Amino acid sequence: MGTPDFAVESLKVLVEAGYELVAVITAPDKPSGRGKKIQQSPVKTYALSQNIPVLQPPRLKNPEFLETLKGYNADLQIVVAFRMLPELVWAMPKFGTFNLHGSLLPQYRGAAPINWAVINGETETGVTTFFIEKEIDTGKIIFKEKLAINDDDNAGTIHDKLMVIGANLVLKTVKAIENNDYPQTEQEEFEALKPAPKIFKEDCLIDWSKNSKQIFDFIRGLSPYPGAWTKFENTKNGEVGNLKIFDSQIIDTNSTSTSGEIFTDNKTYLHIGTMDGLIAILNLQIPGKKRLGIEDLLRGYDAEQIKIC
Repeated sequence: MGTPDFAVESLKVLVEAGYELVAVITAPDKPSGRGKKIQQSPVKTYALSQNIPVLQPPRLKNPEFLETLKGYNADLQIVVAFRMLPELVWAMPKFGTFNLHGSLLPQYRGAAPINWAVINGETETGVTTFFIEKEIDTGKIIFKEKLAINDDDNAGTIHDKLMVIGANLVLKTVKAIENNDYPQTEQEEFEALKPAPKIFKEDCLIDWSKNSKQIFDFIRGLSPYPGAWTKFENTKNGEVGNLKIFDSQIIDTNSTSTSGEIFTDNKTYLHIGTMDGLIAILNLQIPGKKRLGIEDLLRGYDAEQIKIC
């Protein structure tokens, strides 16, 4: 059970390992892009290429879907980047249902664990397989695999690394369950647990009054998607919009600049003041324009006319 590219890698390793995949469950097809063409999920595309039956129930409690699922008589269900399952579904197989989660549980339970780990400046994250129970992301842990977060990583690079590490952990978990030799460790509960809730557009607004390290981590934690943004005004023509920032660098932590103040030579750099220094903007996107490196943008845009709101 899965939908995005992150889930395809796990499906692929199971196919290549020779396991019998009786069916794949994924999100319904939906319109996407400017032309609103109907698009199928990456998981569906791969499953069809392997001649695996695909189920796309709008509702997971639909009696017809439940009857079809039961008819497959699966020994085990595997969830990677899907949605919450009702107990009627996750309790169906005799060996249960396990989930691959993009964090080292119990930390970062929720919909956006990769983003939040980077936003919070963590130096380590990972993936966890665990058996699904009633409360989200709280079931017994089977295996974990760690991954370092480097300063040059963003949510996108960590996503791609965990996608591969996670797929191998899924395979390891299936083999262990097949051999009836696997741990089931209760998740520890403590006050310092950090959540990973779903991220909405309004959550991505940059607060320039924070320090440079916090802003740097915030930008890379939302890059490339959904993208950190700031409000701006073109003082020449009155244009107001949202400026998306995808890549930045801490260049000065001893500046006396004002938060949100812009510094630029209009050729090679654009710096923005923070609480304790300056952030260099390296890659950004103005509304209606494509994503550009800062030098490319400055060749066609007078940054001295930009005011951060």
